[in-house]
Amino acid sequence: MQSSNHRLRDMEQHHPLLSHAGHTAGNRTLWFIQDSCGMVCATMTWFLVLYAEFVVNFVMLLPAKSFWYSLLNGATFNSLAVLALASHLRTMLTDPGAVPKGNATKEYMESLQLKPGEVIYKCPKCCSIKPERAHHCSICKRCIRKMDHHCPWVNNCVGEKNQRYFVLFTMYIALISAHALGLSGMHFFTCIKVQWNECSDFSPGVSVLLLIFLCLEAILFLTFTAVMFGTQIHSICNDETEIERLKNEKPTWERRMRWDGMKAVFGGPPSLLWCNPFTGLRLRRLLLLTQGRRGGSEFSV
Repeated sequence: MQSSNHRLRDMEQHHPLLSHAGHTAGNRTLWFIQDSCGMVCATMTWFLVLYAEFVVNFVMLLPAKSFWYSLLNGATFNSLAVLALASHLRTMLTDPGAVPKGNATKEYMESLQLKPGEVIYKCPKCCSIKPERAHHCSICKRCIRKMDHHCPWVNNCVGEKNQRYFVLFTMYIALISAHALGLSGMHFFTCIKVQWNECSDFSPGVSVLLLIFLCLEAILFLTFTAVMFGTQIHSICNDETEIERLKNEKPTWERRMRWDGMKAVFGGPPSLLWCNPFTGLRLRRLLLLTQGRRGGSEFSV
């Protein structure tokens, strides 16, 4: 006998409205969650990255005697920082795969023309038809397709449509954290051999305090994002979200393993475009979306 999950998957295949309604709505929406905790955490993320930029550029690189040392390290660090912040924005402002709210109406159910024995699920919290592998987020107040978790640092859920950008965000933050630690070590080593006044335009006490705080920040960020990056890659390669792993849900779907899972998340065969958070970004469309109305817990048009 066919299980209810299999019947639901068949329903999604035979009813395009059920399987793609959320995607269509998401393409017309500038997504932004109005959660105070998430907005504070997202602002702190930007502040800490910009602080690292300030210390690296103005305390360590600009006063350096070697022009090429400053140029190469400055170009590398600032490029990675821009990519990290761009990935953060794409994660935060991209619809993670929200299911249309309130679509479980009698009229809509009748339009699906369900056959006897066919089963679909309704979320009692947002009154929506709940696709397979979707979970309800109490902060976003929506059901999210392939929801992995809600991350306050990006003020959004990590789901089917923005997991790629979250992976890039953790990767680039880990890289700039490691780079900042390396530059700090080189700066300390260089300044010990000469006078601190010759190493920086700031006083020795201020320079040391700025560098110590940068090192602590870099160690914490590197540890957190490296672990998160590893768990995300593991989840993608095993086609299992963090919620599904914690709930020990038995897979009723056909798993995409390893490279198939990576291709599904990042889109297409392996290429440098996988590392580009600007892929698919249309500035004109983004500007039009920012003029939309405000609605619910997210901005939408």
